Amino acid sequence: MDVSLFDFDLPEDLIALRPVNPRDSARLLVVCEDGSIEHRVIRDLPELLRKGDMLVVNDTKVIRARLRGRRTPKPGVAGEGPSIEIMLHKRTALDSFLAFARPARKLSEGDVLRLGQSLDAQIVSCGEAGEVEVAFKLSGTELDLAIAREGEIPLPPYIAGKRKADARDVSDYQTAFAKYEGSVAAPTAGLHFTPRLLSHLQDAGISLEKVTLHVGAGTFLPVTANDARDHKMHAERADLDAVTAERLNVSRVAGSRTVAVGTTSLRTLESAADDSGEVAAFSGETDIFITPGYRFKAVDVLLTNFHLPRSTLFMLVSAFMGSDTMKRAYAEAIREHYRFYSYGDACLLFRPR
Repeated sequence: MDVSLFDFDLPEDLIALRPVNPRDSARLLVVCEDGSIEHRVIRDLPELLRKGDMLVVNDTKVIRARLRGRRTPKPGVAGEGPSIEIMLHKRTALDSFLAFARPARKLSEGDVLRLGQSLDAQIVSCGEAGEVEVAFKLSGTELDLAIAREGEIPLPPYIAGKRKADARDVSDYQTAFAKYEGSVAAPTAGLHFTPRLLSHLQDAGISLEKVTLHVGAGTFLPVTANDARDHKMHAERADLDAVTAERLNVSRVAGSRTVAVGTTSLRTLESAADDSGEVAAFSGETDIFITPGYRFKAVDVLLTNFHLPRSTLFMLVSAFMGSDTMKRAYAEAIREHYRFYSYGDACLLFRPR
């Protein structure tokens, strides 16, 4: 499948650098089953959904995964080593992570890094596309605390390239559901929820269910292949417990819709579903890659932010609604000056039957 089919032009001034306040005042582009479009706001969700619908959110929490420091001088070499930036993306042991390094060409196996003021690590191995494995001198909770102390909130490149992360991002880049640490990017559809909105959803008879998918830095990686089939998805850890699965199945049999809040929740549910749409407990890695032609099994409605051109996530929403429908919806969003990407507005997609 030609990746250029998922390209579009986005004016740079539509990339949101800060979220709106309050969060539930973000704009909402609603795309109905027949492809028609409505312009609403996030706080309208209770009236756009119906009693009995199941809202599935991702309760992962973003860690301070961006670490800056230096490579220590090699033996016999005077002066400071080069500046190095490490983006953690997957834990491999109590003291080790896979990460993306910049500039990776300055690193080789065995190099020692000083990150922040006091966090030491060693390069265990160097892989492709700047990926390295790093082993820290600290382990477990001690390491977690050190990363929280020395690291930065890992804003996406399209924000980080224009401004540094600051104190506001510490809260702005976490959802209202954030509980289990492990993500290096926020599940951004969840950023729109406020206590007021959650209360109104509950009053409307819409239930809230939680899954966990720890978002990896692979979510930032561009699709460089010309054919989508040649793109390698990085696996991410996902968890759906048996009790939640049972509630989702019972409600679905009763005729309720499953509403995924974000593509991370959707990918967790689709990874856990069989061909009949029934979900089972799931705990493990998923590298599910959804492109047009995929048959959705578990999700009926998707709330999601606006995604990058040529990205795996724009491919996913194109699969969910149809490529022509999503191209038309994005063109409408651009004409109407919706705010794009992580801190931007959202769309509510009702999958065609």
